[in-house]
Amino acid sequence: MKIAEHIEALDITMNIAGRQSAIHPVLLWGGEEGLTLIDTGMPGQLELIKAHLDRLGLALADIRRIILTHQDIDHIGGAAALVEASGAEVYAHADDVPFIEGVKPLIKMTDDRVERMTQSLPEEERERVRRILTNPPSVNVNRRLHDGEELDLHGGMLVVHTPGHTPGHLSIFLREPALLVAGDALRVEDGQLVGPSPAATPDMARAVASLGKLVPLPVRQVLCYHGGLAADEVAGRIRELAAET
Repeated sequence: MKIAEHIEALDITMNIAGRQSAIHPVLLWGGEEGLTLIDTGMPGQLELIKAHLDRLGLALADIRRIILTHQDIDHIGGAAALVEASGAEVYAHADDVPFIEGVKPLIKMTDDRVERMTQSLPEEERERVRRILTNPPSVNVNRRLHDGEELDLHGGMLVVHTPGHTPGHLSIFLREPALLVAGDALRVEDGQLVGPSPAATPDMARAVASLGKLVPLPVRQVLCYHGGLAADEVAGRIRELAAET
């Protein structure tokens, strides 16, 4: 999905415990800064990402940096394989670094939740999925990002710390196309921009409060990891969502 010149949202199908859905990592390239990938999909999806790169005339070796919006497995699962294939550096918020690096277990992958997610699977498949969910590939984070930090990349990138979905959740505002890469701070459902998923957000009050930090931004488009692109009066919709309690 082309968002703007040299900005592409990938459309990748993931399967977690028998449930399929589309996810949208983002590629940014062109210029001396090289290729940036925001989020990496699930473990085992390296070839899917490579196929998208091939279609765009790019290669895994072109990836210079990977920005992880947060620690959830569908965002970090492919990072280790991509780093091995490309030598890219990894950026993430400091509050999620221990989870991304495997020092601490992912906060949402509790024994109870993994059991609920996998209970309908055949036994052999259940054990395989359990291992992936509870012990995902970890990756070293080279650069810790901070709220309000400006990255001199791709026309200017503002780092916005939007915790709640995870402690270190980030959203990235691309200044030149006025595009907000929202991670899981926002979603698109039935064509409508909505807030984070309550079922997957441990601290909804904090997540909604975090949306207030997005209100001042001159956003014209929002790319959500789940649901894709929203471009219809999105600034007003963000104000509405931020005002909810």
